[in-house]
Amino acid sequence: MPIFQDANGLAIKFFIQKDIPQEIQAEVCETIAALGGRVEPKVPRAGFVLTQPGTTEEERLRQCWSSADRPDRFFVPYSYVEACKVSGMLLKQIFVHEGQPIRMHIDSSIANVNVRAALATRIMHSGGDPTASAQSARVILADPNTEIFQHLVKTYQGEPDKYVESYLWVKKCIEKGQVIYTPVVYKNPGGRRPGEERTQFTEQDEEHLCNWIAAKIPYKETGGRTGNRLYQQLCEMANDPEYAWVTRHTWQSWRERYKKNATRLDTKIAQIVDQKKPAHGEKGQYGYVRKPEEKPKRVRRKRNATNGDVDSPVAGPSSVHSMETYSVPMPALTGVIGSVGGPNDAFSSVVYSAAATPVFQQMSMSAPLPGQGDVVAVHQNAQEEEMEDDEEWQIREGNAPAPAWAKRKADDDEGPNKRLRPSPTEPSEPPLHPIDQAVRDIAIEFRFTVEEVQEYYDKCGDPERTKNRFKKMRDVLNALKDDDNDSANTPALVPAPIPRTAPGDAPVAASIPI
Repeated sequence: MPIFQDANGLAIKFFIQKDIPQEIQAEVCETIAALGGRVEPKVPRAGFVLTQPGTTEEERLRQCWSSADRPDRFFVPYSYVEACKVSGMLLKQIFVHEGQPIRMHIDSSIANVNVRAALATRIMHSGGDPTASAQSARVILADPNTEIFQHLVKTYQGEPDKYVESYLWVKKCIEKGQVIYTPVVYKNPGGRRPGEERTQFTEQDEEHLCNWIAAKIPYKETGGRTGNRLYQQLCEMANDPEYAWVTRHTWQSWRERYKKNATRLDTKIAQIVDQKKPAHGEKGQYGYVRKPEEKPKRVRRKRNATNGDVDSPVAGPSSVHSMETYSVPMPALTGVIGSVGGPNDAFSSVVYSAAATPVFQQMSMSAPLPGQGDVVAVHQNAQEEEMEDDEEWQIREGNAPAPAWAKRKADDDEGPNKRLRPSPTEPSEPPLHPIDQAVRDIAIEFRFTVEEVQEYYDKCGDPERTKNRFKKMRDVLNALKDDDNDSANTPALVPAPIPRTAPGDAPVAASIPI
């Protein structure tokens, strides 16, 4: 059966807008005739008016020939003919409401331009108008995977004649052949429905509640009977068969039941407590938890003012014996020491007499050796140095005196390990000039005064020359003999004869050794 024929076998009538190009009209007429339809020169009462969307003539045709009295007259774009040919069926005009096309708005959340164009074409082929704005549209099509879709749903959920649908909704309607909006389902807003009776509290419920409070908070002065956690713990016991009754009410209802009837229920709770007589802080009562396990305590050692910790030898001044403790005086050596010469003199040996006293015979020990007297002192003070576990980490309570371990001894402030604070008033010396530093180094190296070196440097102005000068002077001084041997070893100096000089020359004085 041809596509453009009705159930009675009659040809479906078409009218083509006159200002459409002749080439397109000829092609459309040929396709309509091939599919069993017929092109009319005038607008038919029942049939299709093929238009070119967006033109002035299309608007004129709609205004003149669109009427609710002619529900079988449809306005579609001329591409409708080719779409029916491709789909192999006559596309139904489903997007029509009260004889007018349903106005739709394609939201920008559908980002793909090609998808939006195809969606608009499919809507027009099925009788809808996809050119409406969001305010005037009956249906808003958007991408359900975006936040904009949820925003649109919340915005227009109060308007009965406006629908927000997914872009897939168009395809579903075309496949089903009718417009079906997404249904609204009932969501329970909470609370008790009108006419529905609530679960009433019974005497047994109150008895269970009083037993629970008497077990958890037997004495009201403890506090906590109107707190939330007490009744939340009650409802958490619902899995226990003995507490199956708690499911009759919520924890809020249990709490409100006690709060509104506290005076009456407190009397019942007091009677239960008088029978059982639980003690304060008994296991299982509300607010009392197991005491945490105590951590092992360390043994604290007292410090010795002179030798530091006895049991832990720590490197430092407190654990190293000073030279004053073990003084070893050097014996007086009776011998002749040769004169000390300069660096170029021959080696002079030291000659000792045979009656020299042995060195270690005069050694005096002013303190006992380690391992002898100290060991005795360590054992004597062992009980004092190790503190008891109960007294080690005692804390101060209120205005009580501080524990023994927190008190500092008076002599600790002046112990050998006390680090002195640098005096803020001591001015730091400014760095020396390189020339002054060089002069000072020369004076220290060759054992002359800084003033002497500085005086010579001021004359010559050459640090290297100054250094060589004072090195030679030190060598000369080192080569001199001792004063005791000068009379025996040093030749006497006598005046030398004065040589004859020419008239006008200055006399020359000289001394030569005899």
